[in-house]
Amino acid sequence: MGESRKRYSSDLSSAQWGLIKHMIPSAGFGGRPRSHPMREIVNAILYRLKNGCVWEDLPHDFPPHTTVYDYFHDWSRDGTWQKIHDKLRNRVRQKAGKSIQPSAAIIDSQSVKTGKKGALVATMPERK
Repeated sequence: MGESRKRYSSDLSSAQWGLIKHMIPSAGFGGRPRSHPMREIVNAILYRLKNGCVWEDLPHDFPPHTTVYDYFHDWSRDGTWQKIHDKLRNRVRQKAGKSIQPSAAIIDSQSVKTGKKGALVATMPERK
């Protein structure tokens, strides 16, 4: 975390950062060197996820929102976020004394489509 900004409740602790920092892809060969710490990029993404703001409304003490979005987009496409999620989920399940793989699945029955029309449509008078 940059020393010039206050800590947000969504910021990673040092221990949390230690769990995932090795999963962040390294800078590409031959590209421009990174100008922002990856921990600050992740903190900015977590801030947005927690607070539900649009990218442009990230506080100004984070890296530029376009930079943060670009990393979020790239990591979503290349599977980095999924790998981090899976690792953290497995860790939480193990700490809770559960198997890494869930033993049950939930099916949402309310999302099943039916052939019946809604009551409002069925009770509307016919146009002449």
